[in-house]
Amino acid sequence: MSDPANVHATAIVIGTTGLLFTGPSGTGKSAIALHCIEEARARGLFAALVSDDQVLISEANGRLIARAPKSIAGLAEIRGAGIVSVKTIEAAVLNRAVRPIEAPFAERLPPEEERLEVLPACFLPVTRLPLFLGATAFSTLIAIHPELLHP
Repeated sequence: MSDPANVHATAIVIGTTGLLFTGPSGTGKSAIALHCIEEARARGLFAALVSDDQVLISEANGRLIARAPKSIAGLAEIRGAGIVSVKTIEAAVLNRAVRPIEAPFAERLPPEEERLEVLPACFLPVTRLPLFLGATAFSTLIAIHPELLHP
């Protein structure tokens, strides 16, 4: 297992799928990830936070593993409201990066087979998650990845 790198992101699990929400500070990664957890649970799916804001990521046997730094384990920041306790799991295998994007969208279609280099030579496929007025982030996420509903 490699030494963990501290990555600015939020990691969650829905079913058995580990998702790494990425993007610049202040773009709503935490709020969107927490929303997706609550919506998944409302549909009867397992969903939990791994880590918010800082994610320790290491590579083991070709997989990227996410954990929370001890100092923030079980906590999430809701911008403007403060720090809250959230049900978490200790670690998760990451399957995909999710990049929330707001309108106006620069491109109609994302780049083909877009990937994010999380660690040197370790990549995750990227899902761009457009945020639409009148649609929840989770409904858009499952429209793109319906397999999340059937782990």
